[in-house]
Amino acid sequence: MFRRDVKDLNSVLLYFLRHSGLETPLLQRRLIDSWDEVTGKVISKYTGQKFISNQTLMVKIENAALRAELSMMRTQLVNKLNERVGARVIVDIKFF
Repeated sequence: MFRRDVKDLNSVLLYFLRHSGLETPLLQRRLIDSWDEVTGKVISKYTGQKFISNQTLMVKIENAALRAELSMMRTQLVNKLNERVGARVIVDIKFF
C-alpha cells in the first residue's frame, strides 16, 4: 500500500496562486474592493477612480475638504485596509 499526500483545497489553491504569480493581483483587487466597506457610504459616494501603483493606493476624491480630512487619516486607513485583506499590500495612500 502507498500513502497519499492529502492536502486541503485552501492550501492547494494558495500554492497554485503563489507559484503562478496571481496572489498579488488577487490581494490588490480585494483591497480595492474593500475600500467602500472600510470607509463607509459617505466617503465612497465621493470616491472616483482607485488603483494601486508601486504599493501605493491612488484614490480620486471629488471633494477637496474630504480629501484634506482623509489625508490626515492615511496611516489608519492603510492599516485597516491591510488588516481587511490579511496581508501587507499597500504602504501608502495618495489622494488626487
